[in-house]
Amino acid sequence: MPIPKKKQNEKQSAFMVRCVPQLMQYHPKDQAIAMCYKAFKGSIETELESYNDYPQSASNNAKKAIKWKEEKGSKCGTQVGWTRARQLADKKKISRDTIARMASFKRHQKSKDVPYSEGCGGIMWDAWGGTSGVEWAINKLKKIDKE
Repeated sequence: MPIPKKKQNEKQSAFMVRCVPQLMQYHPKDQAIAMCYKAFKGSIETELESYNDYPQSASNNAKKAIKWKEEKGSKCGTQVGWTRARQLADKKKISRDTIARMASFKRHQKSKDVPYSEGCGGIMWDAWGGTSGVEWAINKLKKIDKE
């Protein structure tokens, strides 16, 4: 996922207008803004490794959560969680930082069995890839950090 490079004499505002929408295809808006800001200041790599080798079951879990939300409605989760669900459902590549956030979602595992109709635990667990997605993220993070 290439991060745009600053053009010679380009003002920060022009760079941000050009950069942020591109990165929002892969990251939530707040992350895209931070990455573009760092790129403008010259403190970020212009190419970040990304991955989409997560299990199909993680993608299917995200699809199931999205379908429920679209058909029945849900006020559960944050924009970040639903962005993650869409990335997983569409088998988009995700960065190491995103994988780390998926791995940290393990703390919510205690709520994974809450039926969608009775609370947010189950639907958001599935939105983040469910057990297969979170376990993949934990293992993938260890592998990436070992390299």
